[in-house]
Amino acid sequence: MSHSKILILDFGSQVTQLIARRVREAHVYCEIHPCDVSDEFVKSFGANGIILSGSHASTYEEDTDKAPQAIFELGVPVLGICYGMQTMAQQLGGKVEAGTKREFGYAEIRARGHSALFRDIQDRTNAEGHGLLDVWMSHGDKVTELPPNFKVIASNETTPIAAFADETRKFYGVQFHPEVTHTKLGQAILERFVLDICQAKPDWIMGDYITEAVARIKAQVGDEEVILGLSGGVDSSVAAALIHRAIGDQLTCVFVDHGLLRLNEGDMVMDMFAGRLHVKVIRVDATRQFMGHLAGVSEPEAKRKIIGREFVEVFKAEAAKLKAGTGGHKGATFLAQGTIYPDVIESGGAKSKKAVTIKSHHNVGGLPATLGLKLLEPLRDLFKDEVREL
Repeated sequence: MSHSKILILDFGSQVTQLIARRVREAHVYCEIHPCDVSDEFVKSFGANGIILSGSHASTYEEDTDKAPQAIFELGVPVLGICYGMQTMAQQLGGKVEAGTKREFGYAEIRARGHSALFRDIQDRTNAEGHGLLDVWMSHGDKVTELPPNFKVIASNETTPIAAFADETRKFYGVQFHPEVTHTKLGQAILERFVLDICQAKPDWIMGDYITEAVARIKAQVGDEEVILGLSGGVDSSVAAALIHRAIGDQLTCVFVDHGLLRLNEGDMVMDMFAGRLHVKVIRVDATRQFMGHLAGVSEPEAKRKIIGREFVEVFKAEAAKLKAGTGGHKGATFLAQGTIYPDVIESGGAKSKKAVTIKSHHNVGGLPATLGLKLLEPLRDLFKDEVREL
């Protein structure tokens, strides 16, 4: 099934993922990609609309990031948020300058109802009947001169150009952050852009995703065998249930019991998957091995690396047996993982080179190459809340 799509270009904001989550909450599919993707990529993506994220940088700094020029030539709506608004202004002939006063935190702006972006969206009205919005600001620079054919659609005393628009080309910029919950009507603004202005269809539904994912798994795996490391957590559990629905007994799960689960949780995992769902599960008690290597370690990232390393060692030993096959039974050729979208972004960003490594994930390491197995990641494009819904 072909979905409507929103392309989010990441300039390095810490809250870019929130933009994507808000768009997904509107049931529209979106992807985050680095801001320096090629014009050819932008043209081939097939976006219904484009959102430019914020950034800690200034648009007038040397070697500052700019949006691909192609986005302004595609004929699709574009929304710039904070830095995204500023780079849009500068690239299209406006002017951005350092502000005399940094604006950070709650702010009240007057939204002009003649804009398609803000029409009938307001927290309250002032004495003159003008719509007012409570928003979250985080900027030092600001647009001081509009690009040709743009108009001001929101303002306050500190930021006279708090939002602008070229309604003909459907280009919009907001200096505030609609993606954060502090902007009370931020979701309504993003939905107005995505659903009404971009005309994207709200066809990103988890119930439909199951059907599509099952079909993709069947097509990818065929009649081959799959191994999955089952931790008992949400991600690997949902991945296991989804893959089992698609290929049944072609899936074998390896449950590495490292002794770090809650009391009786290991037994609960076995009861759920082996007992109720009838998934083939091999349980490996590796408590002594894990506890021995973790003894005396207090630094969280060091613990994560040890757990990841030891998990790989235990899992490799079991996977090697399953890969070899027994009694004339062919071995496994696929490794399934419960990798989700934030794992990819936080671990260095396969799709977003601007992402900063926050913590390591053994899910996205070199395990498939080490084992000589093909990779199956059915949850790779989903956020955690979408996985829970699934």
